[in-house]
Amino acid sequence: MKRKSLLLVSMIMVCLLFLAACGSSDEASGDSAGEGEGEARNLRVSIGVNDKHPEYDAAVKFKELVESKSDNLTVEVYHSGQIADDRSAIEMLQFGTLDITIPSTSPLVNFIPEYGVFDLPFSIPNEEVADQVLDGEFGDKMLDMVEDQGLVGLAWWENGFRNLTNDERPVATVDDVANLKIRTMENEIHLDAWKELGANPTPMAFTELFTALQQGTVDGQENPYPTILLSNYPEVQEHVSNTNHVYTPFIFLFSQEIWSQLSSEQQEIVQSAAVEAGKYNRELNRKTAEESLETLKEDMTFTEVTDEEYKKFQEKVQPVIDKYKSEIGDEIVDEYYSEIEKYSK
Repeated sequence: MKRKSLLLVSMIMVCLLFLAACGSSDEASGDSAGEGEGEARNLRVSIGVNDKHPEYDAAVKFKELVESKSDNLTVEVYHSGQIADDRSAIEMLQFGTLDITIPSTSPLVNFIPEYGVFDLPFSIPNEEVADQVLDGEFGDKMLDMVEDQGLVGLAWWENGFRNLTNDERPVATVDDVANLKIRTMENEIHLDAWKELGANPTPMAFTELFTALQQGTVDGQENPYPTILLSNYPEVQEHVSNTNHVYTPFIFLFSQEIWSQLSSEQQEIVQSAAVEAGKYNRELNRKTAEESLETLKEDMTFTEVTDEEYKKFQEKVQPVIDKYKSEIGDEIVDEYYSEIEKYSK
């Protein structure tokens, strides 16, 4: 009986030692998670624009950078919303069913109200100020804000300034906007801004816009110059003006769930490539915008909005900014305008 008891004790000790060894192994594995080369992965990137847009070229640049620096990461770029529209792509990142999307900031307002700050009209005066605001503390703060939504913000890219086209008359002043039927995104700030300017804004899906312009359902629309050109709007629009009413950043988003599964080395490669490709995107987008405007001028009448008139546009939409300030967040809005003022001097 004593011998059986000793045998039982011995067996229990062996089991305990085995479990302890397993625990140590798991703990060691946990401690080293995120280190080393990491597992081989194929990263899918979803963007809404087509393969002629500067954002697509920058996404391909990101792919080249990642694959040149890593032996176990590959990248596939899907354009034209082939995987999903911007909002759906963001949701896929949250669920961990998509790796990367690079949308404009406007769809993020549905998840993070503070992102409405980028929709405030006539706020960013030029690209240089935009760079300094986004690449500084304010931009970092906004990138960090996406973490609560299961996302990782890695870099700022550029969609650019939105400008007005229409088929009715040249627009150089606020008075010229009166009663124009303008297609806008489904964004309350944009809608209210155009109403305040005297227009009749109509929210509409981008895919329906060309036909609506062609049939006269709306008189005009607003988008960056490359989008205006690539969408063939000169075929159905006569006038273009440099209203520069909203500067739209693209934000490089990664799924937090998938990001946590990457090694530290892989994370560093991806983040570095996102930032470098973002710089490439800005340069290319600005060059393309200039070239696009010159091409648009061949088929459209270009009307310049002077600095003096731009200030009148700003004053006209101030009630809209006041209306949405508390909704976006008083602190964020004040900080945003403080940064703009600092870098505008």
